[in-house]
Amino acid sequence: MSNPYTGEVTLRVDGQPRICKLTLGALAELEALLDADTLVELVARFERGAFSSRDVLALLVAGLRGGGWDGDAAALLTSDIEGGPVGAAKVAAELLARSFAVPE
Repeated sequence: MSNPYTGEVTLRVDGQPRICKLTLGALAELEALLDADTLVELVARFERGAFSSRDVLALLVAGLRGGGWDGDAAALLTSDIEGGPVGAAKVAAELLARSFAVPE
């Protein structure tokens, strides 16, 4: 079970619950990988609904790695993510939100 107070989100991959968490290293990697000058720009993309599937995939891979997963983007491309593309986007957005806000 994920702990929202530490920024964790659960993603079900191939039927297995996986903990996602964005570490500082993962956030820095995301900025470079996603051509975002700042994390605020990346968050703004999600708030505007202007994110791409590449954004979602990169966020999920970074979050999964932060949660202890040792896979890569290629492995996630062939995995079944609960909720499909919409479910993946929701988890990615929640992961970003939890990384920068304390849950209510």
